[in-house]
Amino acid sequence: MQLTIASEADMMALGQRLAQACADGGCTVFLRGELGAGKTTLARGFLRGMGHPGSVRSPTFTLVEPYEILGRQIFHFDLYRLADPEELEYLGVRDYFGGDAICLIEWPERGAGKLPDADLSITLRFANGGRRADLAGQTASGVWILENLR
Repeated sequence: MQLTIASEADMMALGQRLAQACADGGCTVFLRGELGAGKTTLARGFLRGMGHPGSVRSPTFTLVEPYEILGRQIFHFDLYRLADPEELEYLGVRDYFGGDAICLIEWPERGAGKLPDADLSITLRFANGGRRADLAGQTASGVWILENLR
């Protein structure tokens, strides 16, 4: 699925729609794109769509920000500053995945070999003064999420 995103508000809205599409189960979402492409904005929209009323901090320095929203565990990772994928072992990364947890992972390529496969992969690119989002379901669950997003 390919979408055109004209503004920050549109990116937030996409995140909110994605949250509604993922609301019924756990999933792992990889967020790819250059610096400034909108990955954190999309994650912020997602968290708002799940019902998070507070501020949403970028986990650039902490690597992961946990949220509990209406009994759901949501983990927002930003692996940009990860020096070595092995560092994820020190975080206990395996404990974050599974069950009905939702994991949003920015810069997943920096955790290669230590992360599970994504259910959904989203690549954001600069295009015509806005952004283009390429969404791909990587598992049956990811395809189901895309169907719900439509």
